Order: sequence, then C-alpha cells, then structure tokens
Amino acid sequence: MDFIESSVPEALDCDLSIPRGGPIYVPNMVSPSTRVPQFENSIISELQNLEAELSQDATRISDDDVSYAFLLVDDLKIFTEDELMDMSLKEVFEGMENNENRPPPSDQSKVGGDEKRSRKKRKGTNTPILESGCIEKVEQVVRIKQRQEEDKESARLHSFNPACKIIETLKPGRNERMRSLRSTNYTKKVSAADLQQHIPVTFPEVLLSVEVYHNVRQCVKTQELLVLGKQPLTDLRDKIHCSMDQVMQKAGQYDPSGYFLIEDVFYTDLRDPSAINYAKPILDWLRNSKEEVQKKWEYIISGRLHQKHKAIMGEVSASNLPRFASIEMQKIRFCDLLFRLGAGYLYCHQGDCTHTLVIRDMRLFHTDDVHNRTVYPIVTFQLKTVFKKCSACKIFRATKVTADDKWTPQNPCYFCDECFSLLHFNDDGLPYYNSFLEYDYNHD
Repeated sequence: MDFIESSVPEALDCDLSIPRGGPIYVPNMVSPSTRVPQFENSIISELQNLEAELSQDATRISDDDVSYAFLLVDDLKIFTEDELMDMSLKEVFEGMENNENRPPPSDQSKVGGDEKRSRKKRKGTNTPILESGCIEKVEQVVRIKQRQEEDKESARLHSFNPACKIIETLKPGRNERMRSLRSTNYTKKVSAADLQQHIPVTFPEVLLSVEVYHNVRQCVKTQELLVLGKQPLTDLRDKIHCSMDQVMQKAGQYDPSGYFLIEDVFYTDLRDPSAINYAKPILDWLRNSKEEVQKKWEYIISGRLHQKHKAIMGEVSASNLPRFASIEMQKIRFCDLLFRLGAGYLYCHQGDCTHTLVIRDMRLFHTDDVHNRTVYPIVTFQLKTVFKKCSACKIFRATKVTADDKWTPQNPCYFCDECFSLLHFNDDGLPYYNSFLEYDYNHD
C-alpha cells in the first residue's frame, strides 16, 4: 500500500534564531575525506592568523594613510558625463569671475579714454579665454572618463559576475548553476519541552547540516537537521522521521534495529536488548564469498557512479575492496567520523527501509546559534504533510484503507469514517461482505 509522508507531531511553540551555513553549494560536488577536528583546527588557525594580521595593519595606520585613503575614495567615485561637464563649466566660470573681481592696478594715470579702451580690451579677450578654458576642461573630463573605465574593468576582474554559468559536464543537456545559500539568520520553532533542561554548548563546537531523503522517491529530501559535532549518532537516528516506523508499530512488528553506513563502517544501533546487528550477515558474506564480492565491487566501481566521479574529478585509479567494519552507534560521535561533504551515505531501518544520508555542510558554532545542547539535533526542514482524501466523497481526510475490496474502483482505496460505514455496513452495524482487508490510515 502507498503511505504518504507526514510531519513529526510535536508541540512547536518556541521561535529560535539559527544562522545558515556556507555561501556556495555546487551540485554533484564531493569534498575529500575529512574529520570534524581537522576542520575545526584549520578554521580556528585561519581566524587567529587573520586577527593577528588585522591587528598589525591597525598599528601601521597613520593620519597620512587615512587622508590618502579618502583621496582614493574620491578618485574612484563614478561621475556621469553630465556631472563632469557641469563641474568643468563651473570651474571655468568661477575662474573668470575671480579675474574680473581682481582690484585694478595702483597706477591712476589711466583716465578717460585710456580706461574705456582697457575695459574694451578686457571685454574682447573673454571669448578666447572661455574657449581655451572649456577645451582644457573637456580634455580633463575625457581623461577622467577614461580612467573610470579602466578602474571599472580592473574591478570586474575581482568581482563575482552573477551571469556566469557553470558548465555541467555530467549531463550535457542540463546546465546546473551554483546556488547561493543565504547567510542571514532565520527562525525555527522547537518544542518547549526541549528547553526545560539547559546544558550550555562549549566553544569551540562544530555544527553539521545533515539531509535525509525519501526511502522510495530517492531524489526527494524529507528532512534537514542541524547536529553538534560532539553528539552521538544515536541522537540523529532518534530525530529521523519515517512513516514506515509508525506503520510497523501499528502492525505490532516494530524493529528497533538499524544502522548508518558511512564510508566503510556500519554504525549499528544496539541500544534495545531485542535489536539485532543488521551488518553481521553482510560482513559474513564479505568474508565467505570473496570471489563474488570482488566481481560485484568491480562492477560497481566501473559503473555509472564511477563515470560520474570521473567527469567531476578526472581519471581516478580503481581502489581495492574496502575493509568494512561494524561499530555500535551509541559509542561514536560525529567528531569521530571520517566522511566527505556532499557524499551519499546509507541509513537502514525496519529490515529493508533505506534512506540516503548526506552531510551537506559543516561550520563553526555561531553566537546566534541556540546555546542549549538539549535542543539539538534541530529539524530545520521537514517535508510538508500530504493527506489522502476520501476516495468516495473527495472532501474529508481518509481514516481507513481497504485492499482487495470488490466494491471500490481502486486498490487500495481510502475512506473517511462516514463513507466507510455507509458502503460496508447496514443499519444494524453488520457488514455486507467480509472479502476485503481493512487498515487504519495513519496520517500522523
């Protein structure tokens, strides 16, 4: 039967501010193998070097440097051609007014006709002065404009052009672009019960963004969680929601077993006494059927996955069969893992219900993050609930599911309580027929 993914029923009544992670996400790109302590040490070292460099630069700054910086800012200011021309003409006319407002020479011998002739002479020379001044200013405007264009061209070499596209080599028919992840804060609701106990987060700490995908529709992301580097893997497993757990619990066949397959290690959940080690038969097969295992491994590394890695990373040599191992999940923290950002790992539960697990991002703990350790892992994304409606009335939500029902147009068929009773029971409450299977439809 088809069961629709539903959200986790929680009392969500507290808003918390959570900053997002890295600035760029490139599809189909996988990082080299790394560990949380390695990332943490490298980032802290970079921050310390940057802080030391800034402090040294701050001690070297003098008043002359500040004034020179302001001059550079003025030079880099972009003016339009009209603004430059207005400024040039203004300077020319101001220069002419200054010449006219100058006091006359101290020699008072020029009177009468001599004074009139001198005025006419000065008046006659205004036109060539204006023309020469304008030509000089226009040439200056042209030089400034050329300099601005050169500065703009050099600035483009160091700026990000949003029109640029990344050529996708994996699928020639589809060109995927880099997507910029928002760095601003966003709010997320958490249960008030999680905030009752407060355990502070100690610095330094690393946060990992983990994505969980659908068990059938493998390209559909169902959850995204934010986990601490010092948290055990069991905390993540307890927060992963899958409708198959509820279905098996309703049927009385719930299995607490499960495992994460990260790189070449099975991290099994054996906290419950009734849990079994799913990895044991796999490891036994790897030991007892080496020839068959080697053939299957060669087929895997030469298949589609290898071609995808080759298109991204270039030619790589085929590696030998990994040495798989098994460790109990509750004994391992995320800071103990060896993993690759962007790589797809496996989560298996309820026998054969499998999900793809991706550690998408890793960053240092931010001051705007939630400082209460008990809140983590925080579900930052949850697939929206999709409810099935009654197949008869098409109005109310379904509460019953029938299989192999001869009076229904589809198999399985969904019913609300009212339509189910009207179709299958008479006025006395007796069924018209019993040749069908009835189940409660779980939409919680």
